[in-house]
Amino acid sequence: MPADHAHFNGSVNLADAESVMREIAARVPSGLRRIPDGETGDRSNWIMFQFQKFLQLPWLVPARPPGAADGEYEQLPLLRLADGADPDQVGWPDLGYADAYLGSYQVFAALREQGVIPAGVRFQVEYPTPMASISGYIVPEQQQALLDSYERAMFADLSRLLSAIPADEVAVQWDVAVEFGILEEAFAPGGAQAFDAIIAALARCVDQVPAGIPVGLHLCYGDYGHQHFMQPESLALQVRVLNAVTAVAARPVSFVSFTVPQYQRAESYFAPLAGLAADPGTELNFALVPYHPAEQAQGTTGDQARLVDAALAASPGGRRDWGICTECGMGRASREDIPALLDLHRQIIAAR
Repeated sequence: MPADHAHFNGSVNLADAESVMREIAARVPSGLRRIPDGETGDRSNWIMFQFQKFLQLPWLVPARPPGAADGEYEQLPLLRLADGADPDQVGWPDLGYADAYLGSYQVFAALREQGVIPAGVRFQVEYPTPMASISGYIVPEQQQALLDSYERAMFADLSRLLSAIPADEVAVQWDVAVEFGILEEAFAPGGAQAFDAIIAALARCVDQVPAGIPVGLHLCYGDYGHQHFMQPESLALQVRVLNAVTAVAARPVSFVSFTVPQYQRAESYFAPLAGLAADPGTELNFALVPYHPAEQAQGTTGDQARLVDAALAASPGGRRDWGICTECGMGRASREDIPALLDLHRQIIAAR
């Protein structure tokens, strides 16, 4: 079945939310279900937005300074508890997501009123999972001591945001990237023994979104320095994670985006989709929009689409429509490349 819509994973390297929404609406006029604000400004480098918040806390001090070589996950700056700080007594600041998204929502509402954004398109907000910033910026031996309180702070931020936007106008995406680094043991030992804890945490994230609001998972292998932390060998782990979260969460996962490296056209990469046990109503999106189309072998996108269809046909849910996206956001793409990338979404949908 053809790809029938476009999904956007969040970040878009344009000047501001209005520019992002106008460009997406103009260049992808059909198959648009949700529209992000582009995570522009302070949020443009994903969890670095939270690192700036962490630096304001007197009870966190540097353990490894910023300024390490770009492109290396293991060289992110690290913080630790200050001497004498009690992790059970610490308080987190305003994390900043709700305020940023509420400002962008006003832009969204105005553009919809003007007819720039079609009726029925939802305003999509993106949150990194609580584990992302904690495991990214806190020394390993103190992460568990701080994770629960930070998770509560993030869920409170999300609740405040969702209480201020009509439920039929918003959608929430959780960015699941650090978890794959742990499960793949790309950053540190984790692997199988971490799986159950990660699934439980992701289910809590999903369940924080009220049933009337779509919630999605962006299954990601990173984009730091415009590179994955590793290239996935197949969709097996992504399918396993989605199946497990679906089984544990109290509410359905509404949409999901899968990582597909732009060179990947092997049947074995897509074959694990035959084991997809997610609800047939879960919207599936595959990263078939290459960041560098000139470097992609001709015919790759067509082969990828055929292999997606074939693997889904063998799954319990059977063949279904699905959508396209880029592997991660477009926050690290060159600003000059954004219009062509958006046009490519439209062209792939039209060609299928």
